[in-house]
Amino acid sequence: MKRRTMIACGIIALLFLLIGRLIYFSIFKNGIYKRQVLSQQNYSSETLPYKRGDILDRDGNTLATSQKMYTLVLEPKNILRSEEVQKSTIDALHKYMKLDEDKLLKFIKRHKDSYYSVYREELSYSQIADLKDFIASDKAENVSGIVFNEKYKRRYPNQSLASQVIGFVSEGTIGTGGIEQYYNSTLSGVDGRKYKYLNEELEQDSSIVEPENGKTVVTTIDSNIQKLAEDQLSKFEKKYGSKGSSILVMNPNNGEIYAMANSTSYNLESPRDDKNLLKKYSQSQVNKMSEKEKTKAFNEIWKNPIVSNAFEPGSTYKPFTVAAGLEEGILKGNETYYCDGYQKVGPHTIHCSHRSGHGLITLSQSISLSCNDALMQIAAKEGKNVFARYQKNFNFGNKTGIDLPGEAQTASLLHDAKDMTAADLATSSFGQSFNCSMIQMGSAFCSLINGGNYYKPHVVKQLRSSNGEVVSNIEPTLVKQTISKETSDKLRKYMKETVDSGTGTKAKMKDYTAGGKTGTAQKIPRSAGTYIVSFCGFAPVENPQVLVYVVIDEIQRDSQTNTGLAVEIAKKVLEGSLKELNVAKSSKK
Repeated sequence: MKRRTMIACGIIALLFLLIGRLIYFSIFKNGIYKRQVLSQQNYSSETLPYKRGDILDRDGNTLATSQKMYTLVLEPKNILRSEEVQKSTIDALHKYMKLDEDKLLKFIKRHKDSYYSVYREELSYSQIADLKDFIASDKAENVSGIVFNEKYKRRYPNQSLASQVIGFVSEGTIGTGGIEQYYNSTLSGVDGRKYKYLNEELEQDSSIVEPENGKTVVTTIDSNIQKLAEDQLSKFEKKYGSKGSSILVMNPNNGEIYAMANSTSYNLESPRDDKNLLKKYSQSQVNKMSEKEKTKAFNEIWKNPIVSNAFEPGSTYKPFTVAAGLEEGILKGNETYYCDGYQKVGPHTIHCSHRSGHGLITLSQSISLSCNDALMQIAAKEGKNVFARYQKNFNFGNKTGIDLPGEAQTASLLHDAKDMTAADLATSSFGQSFNCSMIQMGSAFCSLINGGNYYKPHVVKQLRSSNGEVVSNIEPTLVKQTISKETSDKLRKYMKETVDSGTGTKAKMKDYTAGGKTGTAQKIPRSAGTYIVSFCGFAPVENPQVLVYVVIDEIQRDSQTNTGLAVEIAKKVLEGSLKELNVAKSSKK
């Protein structure tokens, strides 16, 4: 009896132990084992792409945007799990997307073990909308294995308009050239993500981290002025041709850029298409290029020569030499000079552009008639210290700080006063023997005509959030005072004389007064006899609202020293820009 009692008690104790363990595992260990089950499940995540910020012109017109595109992904293993699912899925794809049934079936069977197979890419919403609506309805219960992944594609509605200013996007997120590169971090956003997982009840659940879209960039560019400038260059190139031509249009009162046009523009929608190279090279030249040579050629076309190229400016620099003399009191404005066609500077004989000489001329005529001889005399009177100081005061030799990539650094090409010879001083007085870029010249020239205020040039005026709210306004940056208002007023008068009776008469306009300065620079080596011609013009003279700077490198089908061609282009762009900006007509000439 005692033995039976002990056995019974042991059995009861064992039962209690088993019950206790069951309670322990079912209650206390339940969470652990549930997590172990969950850890063995397949978690999935889907990237939700951000939308890159738009680029707009000053009036809100779209220069660059991002269009949502879709990729059709099929899951063959899920589609083939039953005849009914297979048929319903293929029927839906055929009915709502007009896809070939036989091709679909072959594709699905060829990838029968796959849960992810890309079938079509770059589909617009209109191409998939009907199928998406059907899948979301109750009628699609037997449809399976269809997924639409989203991504954005960069679009440029105007294709080649302002191509070097805007730039393009490589690999979806990397800005290349122009605003796309300089403001890449501003335009970029942060991808979101959608997670699918099993929750603690072992039911499928999802969690979404929304994407953060990039900011919108509002530029200072006026699309109509940009198009006008590009059209003028296109007409010029077809008629005369050149090694390269460019137009810069600025607001002289705040540093805003209205347009940057170059003869070597390219299609932003397909920047690596060989057709873009035909702007600069012949088809036979393109055919002979290696991939390395093509890459180099593309880089030349993508860069903005207005910002990146440096050259000797020629006579457009002459007003700066005169400005230094006036500002220092070395010149009073009533001086006269005798031009006999050359100056002897040490062992050198340096000629005037007018080889036979201008004779006796006034200070204003030294600019309006573009007399090298008179300018050399003025610079000699100023001396190398004053001359070099004012070059730097006008910011020549330094970067302007424009908000575009690839700005040329030309400081090493200026002569320091201590190293400047008499010949260097003489030739620098009329814009030879040193280099500058178009944006340097344009920005400095604006200060000559606006009362002496040097503004930092810029192409962006505002940043907005993806929903259109203003994040920040980019205000004009006044860098320095270069000259007095009195000196600026005199220079505008002298340069009006250039248009009225000097070398820039082709810039005369019916409704507006205009001023400016022509330029002819002989390229190095001098023996080659090649030239860059230019004209920097502005209007109205009494209160300049637009500056247009035209530069032509080696005219092909006319004289390379024909500055009149640059003047004619500038006049047309000035007229069109003034009307576009609704600038009041000049009340007097």
